[in-house]
Amino acid sequence: MEILRLLRHLWLDTGDARRALGDDGLARIEARIRSSETTHSGEICVCVEAALPGHLLWRHLRSGESFARLSRERAIELFSAQRVWDTEANNGVLIYLQLAEHRVEIVADRGVNRHVTQAHWDALLADVSQALRARSLADGIGQAIDGVGDALQRHFPWRGTSEVRNEDELPDRPTLL
Repeated sequence: MEILRLLRHLWLDTGDARRALGDDGLARIEARIRSSETTHSGEICVCVEAALPGHLLWRHLRSGESFARLSRERAIELFSAQRVWDTEANNGVLIYLQLAEHRVEIVADRGVNRHVTQAHWDALLADVSQALRARSLADGIGQAIDGVGDALQRHFPWRGTSEVRNEDELPDRPTLL
């Protein structure tokens, strides 16, 4: 069983992430982020990764660290690499989907964490996981975007005029790895 799990990580690549979502799914996710960001001043970033990178697989083999913990650590790495932490109001949120482990993680910046508890994110992730189990990746990610957007709207509402859209600090297009 463990060998099959490791082989799944070694087998999957970025092309698998692209195929899993499809061009239509990617476009729907991008539009959902763009729409959400018109209602709040936060930034939502989505990363979809087919498999954990080799350095984390090697760590699992050496130390036996759980894939759940490694997936969370990878989400935090990408939070930094995608510069989600670098928004003006510290209100960026990363939604990370790891296909090989069927894991979803939400990593929020310190400005958001002052208002939104981990219990809130955990409840949202439980709902999203059901959609993902139904093999509807784009819908599951869309549900996560809506949940994150609702929290951002509650705590960081957009206060600009209707003619001016808030500055888009992060790309709306999902990053595929």
